[in-house]
Amino acid sequence: MARVYLDWNATAPLRPEAREAMIAAMDAVGNPSSVHAEGRAAKAIIEKARAQVATALGADGADIVFTSGATEAAALTLAGRDFAGAEIEHDAVGAWIRPVLATSRDGRVSVTDPAHSTLQLANSETGVLQTLPDGLAVSDLTQGFGKVPFAFNWLGLDMGLVSAHKLGGPKGIGAVVLRRGLDLAGQIRGGGQEMGRRSGTENIIGIAGFGAAAEAAARDLSEGVWDRVKELRNSLELNLASVAEETIFVGKDGPRLPNTSCIVTPGWKGETQVMQLDLAGFAVSAGSACSSGKVRASRTLRAMGFDDIAAASAIRVSIGPETQEEDLSRFAEAWLSRRAKARLRVA
Repeated sequence: MARVYLDWNATAPLRPEAREAMIAAMDAVGNPSSVHAEGRAAKAIIEKARAQVATALGADGADIVFTSGATEAAALTLAGRDFAGAEIEHDAVGAWIRPVLATSRDGRVSVTDPAHSTLQLANSETGVLQTLPDGLAVSDLTQGFGKVPFAFNWLGLDMGLVSAHKLGGPKGIGAVVLRRGLDLAGQIRGGGQEMGRRSGTENIIGIAGFGAAAEAAARDLSEGVWDRVKELRNSLELNLASVAEETIFVGKDGPRLPNTSCIVTPGWKGETQVMQLDLAGFAVSAGSACSSGKVRASRTLRAMGFDDIAAASAIRVSIGPETQEEDLSRFAEAWLSRRAKARLRVA
């Protein structure tokens, strides 16, 4: 049996549009900072991608600053500043903030001082969507970009963080989207690339792939592709819930990403489930893929009020447009089979 990939929130499969754009960009000989024809051709690739990303984000008129990923984007926008945030933020953001904002049982965060705070649009583990307050300083838009409709220009944000590989672009490329007119001091100094905010010769191949992926993701969203994904996700949860009465589907009663199920079965360790399902041919995770090779109790779930046993008993199933109903039927059969054995051992 072919393996089934159910970890799209960790990274999405590379889109064919991104692959084609990257291959074409490999033939660009010039340095984009050079003024000759070859340099201008390389620069044109970057500017085309910049426009594609801006359009997909609804950020026309904003500044797109390319980085090596959302982690660098977080450091660029947050380092050296005093921002408040919540425990549920991704580690890339959490490394720079004061985690003082409380999280409710349903995963929602209240922001008291938007101008000095950061709040993610969507949580990578639970899929819970936030309502961003007007005037918010920074938001991690990574998981929502390409999956739910929004426009940066309508959010009232100063700065947003995005990553290419979450929407089918290449790994190792991301961006800060910056409200036009807002100053941002660069951390990497040198040649003054990216409007002086991120020096270093641009990753033309990665940027080209990012632009093509963003354009394709926006098209999918407008065509309702993620509505089908949501139906598949909901069907899976109903299937599992009909048998597993003790299992909790985190955030299911509120707004969530259309593709994400955070499945908590208290007493059945998430780490064990991930390994068992991997051996059965299914790729799922036990939370955010931010700590290489590490599986531990979910900080997000603990912030939401779950106890340590429940927080260590979660897996995340995140699907995408390529996921088929048969894939989820096979997954449900495998998961329920192993759950039954786990219950027997506990008994």
